[in-house]
Amino acid sequence: MNTLTIAWLALPFFIGFISYLLPQLDRYLSLGVAIASLGYSLLLFAEPPLTLQLLDSFGVTLQLDPLAGFFILTNALVTAAVILYCWQSGRTAFFYMQMIILHGSVNAAFACTDFISLYVALEVISIAAFLLIAYPRTDRSIWVGLRYLFTSNIAMLFYLMGAVLVYQATHSFAFAGLAAAPPEAIALICLGLLVKGGIFVSGLWLPLTHSESETPVSALLSGVVVKAGVLPLARFALLIEEIDPLIRAFGVGTALLGVGYAVFEKDTKRMLAFHTVSQLGFILAAPEVGGFYALTHGLVKSALFLIAAKLPSRNFKELQHQPMPRSIWIALVMASFSISGFPLLSGFGAKVLTMKSLLPWQVIGMNLAALGTAISFAKFIFLPHENREKPEKYQLGFWAAVVLLIGGLAVANGVYYEAYTVANIIKPLGTIALGWLLYQFVFRQIVIKLPRLLEQFDQLVGMMSVMLVLLFWMVLA
Repeated sequence: MNTLTIAWLALPFFIGFISYLLPQLDRYLSLGVAIASLGYSLLLFAEPPLTLQLLDSFGVTLQLDPLAGFFILTNALVTAAVILYCWQSGRTAFFYMQMIILHGSVNAAFACTDFISLYVALEVISIAAFLLIAYPRTDRSIWVGLRYLFTSNIAMLFYLMGAVLVYQATHSFAFAGLAAAPPEAIALICLGLLVKGGIFVSGLWLPLTHSESETPVSALLSGVVVKAGVLPLARFALLIEEIDPLIRAFGVGTALLGVGYAVFEKDTKRMLAFHTVSQLGFILAAPEVGGFYALTHGLVKSALFLIAAKLPSRNFKELQHQPMPRSIWIALVMASFSISGFPLLSGFGAKVLTMKSLLPWQVIGMNLAALGTAISFAKFIFLPHENREKPEKYQLGFWAAVVLLIGGLAVANGVYYEAYTVANIIKPLGTIALGWLLYQFVFRQIVIKLPRLLEQFDQLVGMMSVMLVLLFWMVLA
């Protein structure tokens, strides 16, 4: 198992460069890597947890367990779906190479449990994501990519300083050393990961980046990339009892912040991006079951970004007067049902499991976030549709990707089949029904333009300082 793990981690980087040398095989090689990750993730659910320590405390520490398995499975399915979506798009070998390098570095981030190896993985993610965001080579895409890269690098400087302080205190870079680290180390490391994961106000770089990227890149960013910063935070909460309330508090705050913006957002891609922020909060609100929620969210959000690209407009007001083909609407409704917590799709089980794992002080906030989710996705569910197709037929790759992702939601529904009790079914259905009523009679008529001041680059950097002060205060408290 040790040799298999090391080979699996190295495979995406080797195949990435090979695919660039053999461009005629780029799609096939990339899909093969995603399938290999799929197989390895399923193996993690059958085998006992694996811990690898290379070069003692100075080197690499890896932990592969069912929690990591959920995240790796998400990465495999989302990457495979994006490759299928791009199959007939004519994208170059460079695009597929960067996608697979991104895939491999995200897997590495999910496996690492030492601060330096995680730092390297996160930096490689930043570079690969920047190259994918800037792939169209337009002025807009290059600026959005650079904005992402600069924000990420600044956050990683804070993180690296925290990692040095942990080593100074414990002579180890292992995550467990955080328990004996000084408060400023915890604050610095958490700040870096909160920014990378798009958590709370330090994650307000996310809506512009995800909404302005190309569709397949948006699906990758929202589906898996931001989770590279979320899984380490979940591990901190599970490892160190004193950090658990801090992580849970940020989970609740993030869920409410994201949904608060999403309810009033009139742009489809920005609404989905804000919901990525909100759903990441659900993962951190209950870290012990966050893996299942991460899988569900990754599949749903990737599908929604791919489907949203086929809508006649990004503006909800315009979409209310432009009927879409019914086939697209059905796919959109199924994904919206899942993220809202409707039975028969894995979003239902993930929400029930998360709600059962909350502490008493979290319950009201997370129920409000669930209600906001139902209100937001009612915007999609109640859009007009008609039984016709546009003259241009949708490419086969698009439907293959959507079927894979939504089919994954249906299969994953069996992970927590114990959720199907009368009480568990009534509550989500009541929340969804209330959300639909509030949308129809209240929020559909409200037009509020939310300010984007905090999304500006200079404001993002300033908010990191504010967040650092807040973190330091919370850790001391």
